[in-house]
Amino acid sequence: MDAIAEELPFADGEFDASMTLFSVHQWSDVRAGLREMRRVTRGPVAVLSCDPDLVREFWLYRYASEVLDTEALRHPTVEELASALGGSGTVRTVPVPPDCTDGFNEAYYGRPELLLDPAARQACSAWSFVDDGVRERFDRPLRRDLESGAWDAEFGHLRTLPAYEGSLVLVRATP
Repeated sequence: MDAIAEELPFADGEFDASMTLFSVHQWSDVRAGLREMRRVTRGPVAVLSCDPDLVREFWLYRYASEVLDTEALRHPTVEELASALGGSGTVRTVPVPPDCTDGFNEAYYGRPELLLDPAARQACSAWSFVDDGVRERFDRPLRRDLESGAWDAEFGHLRTLPAYEGSLVLVRATP
């Protein structure tokens, strides 16, 4: 089916539940898309997204602030998501496991070496919105800090966490 979130080709209340995973920041009109999800859904609507108020708290901000600034600006706030969905809802932080393969920045919370691979960075769209200079300025200091042990001295505890609780959130609303 070829459709966009803002104009879903389904009848009112056609689905028992609906969800969107890590996509609202790519919609042209988030409020319209969420209203459409609510319109076609009788029960709960779930949205997995990033809380832009928390994005910059990740260690990557020290090395590539432009990337996380870009990411924070692209994501609607939790309040905007909840408001557009209406009804009653909950917001929960979603723990990221240490072996997460999704490819968003926080998936590498305890494996910073992987972000030195351009292919790993390419999996997170925010990197495509910054210029080559940002990527180069990121690469050199992170390599240096990994080789010297400075990264591990400050952030090494992340390598042993069973999960990372950062900006990933699940917003769930029921009518």
